[in-house]
Amino acid sequence: QVQLVESGGGLVQAGGSLRLSCAASGRTFRNYAMAWFRQAPGKEREIVSAISRSGANTYYRDSVKGRFTISRDNAKNTVYLQMNSLKPEDTAVYYCAADPGGRWIPIMEIDYDYWGQGTQVTVSS
Repeated sequence: QVQLVESGGGLVQAGGSLRLSCAASGRTFRNYAMAWFRQAPGKEREIVSAISRSGANTYYRDSVKGRFTISRDNAKNTVYLQMNSLKPEDTAVYYCAADPGGRWIPIMEIDYDYWGQGTQVTVSS
């Protein structure tokens, strides 16, 4: 069992930055592909970014490319999401997720077995 705890959300003006962190329990963090998803009110949850087990490979949805950066520190069992140039449409609850299935960079919600409780990100215009 893996427990994931997100932090770093908050209220920011458009154009601002936030850094989300997700701390994972357990000693096998390096074996999990990790991802950030988000869910805005009235919308389905969508993937934002994913990172491979080593951290060498990443995926971003088109709307955040060039603005968001995902990274991980396997020594600290933590994955990060640096969000710059935030827009009001980035407002959502952001969730951290872990895939222990050995996939390279899974981007489907169904691939992820473990989820955090979510952290609210609100971007004002």
